[in-house]
Amino acid sequence: MSTAWPPGWMVATWPGNPRVRGLFTGRAGGCSVGPYGGGEGGGMNLGTHVGDDPRAVAANRELLARGLDGARPVWLEQVHGCDVVDLDAAPGGVEGAPRADAALSTRAGVAASVLVADCLPVLLAAPDGRGVAAAHAGWRGLCAGVLERSATALAARCACDTGELQAWLGPAIGPARFEVGDEVREAFTAHDLAAARAFVRGERPGKWMADLFALARMRLRQVGLASGSILGGGVCTVSHPALYYSFRRDRVTGRQAGLVWLT
Repeated sequence: MSTAWPPGWMVATWPGNPRVRGLFTGRAGGCSVGPYGGGEGGGMNLGTHVGDDPRAVAANRELLARGLDGARPVWLEQVHGCDVVDLDAAPGGVEGAPRADAALSTRAGVAASVLVADCLPVLLAAPDGRGVAAAHAGWRGLCAGVLERSATALAARCACDTGELQAWLGPAIGPARFEVGDEVREAFTAHDLAAARAFVRGERPGKWMADLFALARMRLRQVGLASGSILGGGVCTVSHPALYYSFRRDRVTGRQAGLVWLT
């Protein structure tokens, strides 16, 4: 995998799991312009559904694929749900974009991929390079259990315990920028009263500042992952306009990606 990534891009490393590769893209390094641009150079918008020139998006996806050591990204039609697609279920390859918010694979060279622009991308790896998964965790999917379902599905597919999995949290909207209403806090605390710790009362009545990273860590620990096996997190997309796309900040904007694969 290339090591000369543009600013903002992050490589996920997997201690004791050398067959696994992970990457979070950023805004810079591509061909997109306008609200999808990347400062002095072009922007690496990877979303086909945001109004960008389709030719630029296709070129960006090709540029990305060239740096993945031959791995092929499989993109999803994301709906803020919690369905997990098994990319191994189509031996001849996946046609079109599966409708799901998470994907897993045990085959080398197949990159489970999710698109985000404030939502949290979470990458998962099973021990001994047995399999990987990527999940798109906005607050709705996170609350509905997309991380629990992803971890459980990956562990079952790889014949391991969820406690043996590793996770990486990518850039997302940070707790100082993610204002939500009472209904969001209540949805999480209805599942687990301890989730209240991830919310700080906002300046406006009925508003709270939510910590997606903390909520994701709670959900992953509840399904068995050890705290030391949950890496990354803490990088705010809204606060770094030169590095990351942000829907909440800009509305009309591109999408970056989280990708994980086996070599």
